[in-house]
Amino acid sequence: MRTTTASFRRGALSERWGAQTTFTFAAVLLAFFSLVSQRVDAAATKPNPFVANAKVDYQLGGAYVPAADVTIVTRDRTEPSAGRFDICYINGFQAQPNERQWWERNHPNLLLRDRDNHTVVDPNWDEAILDISTPAKRRQLTTIIDRWVKGCAESGYEAVEFDNLDSYTRFPKQLSEANAVDMAKRLIATAKRAGLQVGQKNAVELLDHNLRFDFAVTESCAFYNECKPYLTAFGNRVIMIEYDEPAFARSCLDHRNHVILLADQNLARQGAQGHLRTYC
Repeated sequence: MRTTTASFRRGALSERWGAQTTFTFAAVLLAFFSLVSQRVDAAATKPNPFVANAKVDYQLGGAYVPAADVTIVTRDRTEPSAGRFDICYINGFQAQPNERQWWERNHPNLLLRDRDNHTVVDPNWDEAILDISTPAKRRQLTTIIDRWVKGCAESGYEAVEFDNLDSYTRFPKQLSEANAVDMAKRLIATAKRAGLQVGQKNAVELLDHNLRFDFAVTESCAFYNECKPYLTAFGNRVIMIEYDEPAFARSCLDHRNHVILLADQNLARQGAQGHLRTYC
């Protein structure tokens, strides 16, 4: 049977389409398995999971090489991870002093204001307070912080801690516990989506809310006589940091089976004046 030109062209077009489809499917399949392989390789190269009751170095004053026996390292989100079990520090409820202008310029509506429309500032740390007073503002803040969280994950961090969860206790006329609880839930969900564990930073008042934190980071729990509630809630998954030597000594006696860090108040980096890191 003779093959007409028209039928030949249709057949050729059909063959080309079939070849392109096969090629496209193969390319998609290859890309899929490549992505899976990358994720498996990334997971395989991750350091060990959180180690309960391990030595921690709290490097918020600047990154440096931790001692060989340090298992957990906390650094600011702008610093590289240390290759241990790394916790990314994010100021989730207040603005870092060097970032206040950025907030004022780009998101002035997300800074807490007083009756005279002045920015409310935590006098102890010179940090502007983020306004978590409404659901809309909490959503906007979560969107911003979500980018930081993803950056932590991409930089090799295994966990994140959101500081100043307890800021509402210092400004109770403008912020409530319910505001803080809702914001915490949003941030925890953000971290979980990024594949990060989440540590509850201070805020002993919120332990009864079952916020599903993975561990706790406590500063000066012995000084404020608050260690027991954290240990009851998290067991050995509590990072205990003291800045007062008598409180540290007392805590070492009270919690003999727990590793406790004594650090300088400014968390100065190694080699800087005042740097202190000792353990019991």
